[in-house]
Amino acid sequence: MSQPFLHTTVLLEEAVNAMIESPEGDCTDGTYIDCTFGRGGHSRALLARLGPAGRLIAFDKDPEAVAAATSGESAITDPRFTIIHASFAEMAERVAALALAPQGVAGVLMDLGVSSPQIDNPARGFSFRFDGPLDMRMDTTRGESAAEFLARADERQIAQVIRDYGEERFAGSIAKAVVARRESGQALRTTAELAELLARTVKTREAGQDPATRTFQALRILVNAELEELEQGLKSALGLLAPGGRLVVISFHSLEDRIVKTFINHESRTEVDRRAPFAPPTRPLRLRALARIKPSVGEVRANPRSRSAVLRVAERLDEGAGW
Repeated sequence: MSQPFLHTTVLLEEAVNAMIESPEGDCTDGTYIDCTFGRGGHSRALLARLGPAGRLIAFDKDPEAVAAATSGESAITDPRFTIIHASFAEMAERVAALALAPQGVAGVLMDLGVSSPQIDNPARGFSFRFDGPLDMRMDTTRGESAAEFLARADERQIAQVIRDYGEERFAGSIAKAVVARRESGQALRTTAELAELLARTVKTREAGQDPATRTFQALRILVNAELEELEQGLKSALGLLAPGGRLVVISFHSLEDRIVKTFINHESRTEVDRRAPFAPPTRPLRLRALARIKPSVGEVRANPRSRSAVLRVAERLDEGAGW
C-alpha cells in the first residue's frame, strides 16, 4: 500500500491564535472560514478551540483535499464542520447561497500556495524533483494543464507569464526554447522534460536555487489563476467579516504577499472628497492591520518549506470607523 503524502501545517498556532484571541476575550462561538483546507491542519486546530456554538466552513479546489476531509480515517465528522469543493474566490456566493453565516463571520484564514501532498505526488506535476505529467492544476476536474498551455501559447505569451509570475530574467530565452522544441515535434509533456530544458537554458541562478524554480512557480500560478483568485478572495472575505472579525493570510512568495499587504493598507485608509474635506469619507476605514509574523527559527529548522512564509493579520472595523 502506498504511503499517504504528508503535510506539515505552517504557522499553525500563530494563525489559530490570530483568528480567535482578542483583548476582549476569545471568540469561540463564531463562524470561521478556512479558505484552503489542504489536509486540515488549521481546520482541525480551529475546531479544537471552538465552542459548541462555533462553526467552521472550509473550501478547497483540490478533489483529493475534499476527499481527505470527508472519507477514510482522516474524515472530519464534527457536525460543526462543512467543506465545499470550490475556490475561495467563490466563498461569498457559496456562503450566502447556503445561508451559513447570516450575521457575518468571525474569521477568515487563507493559507496560500501549494501543499506538500500536491508537491510530493509526482502525478500532480507540481515539482521538478519528480518526473510526472506536466499538469499543475489544483482542481484536476477542470481547466487547462501547464502542458496544454505550453503547447498552444506563442513565444510572447510564454515569456510574459514566466517573467511576470516567476520574476525570471531568462524568460525570453526559456520561451524561445519551449517554442523551438514544440516546433520540432517534441512538445513538453512531463516535468522532467521541462526541468531538463530549463537546466540547459537558465545559465546562472542564485546559490541553492534550482534553474527550474521560478518557471515552475510561474506556470503553477497561471494554471490556477492564483493571483486573480487571491484578489477576489480578499474582497469576498472583507464582505463576509463581521465587525471585529479577523482576516489571517499566510503567503509564501513576494507576489502573494504584495497583494495582501496592498489590500490591507488600502482598506486601512479612509478616502475623502478634497472638495468637501469636512464631509464624511467617501470610503470609510474597513480594516486595521494588527500583525506581521514570520516562522520561528525552530519551525524553519523542523520544516524548511516554512522559511518564506509571512502571516499578516487584520481586523474588520465597523463601517463608521474613521468618520
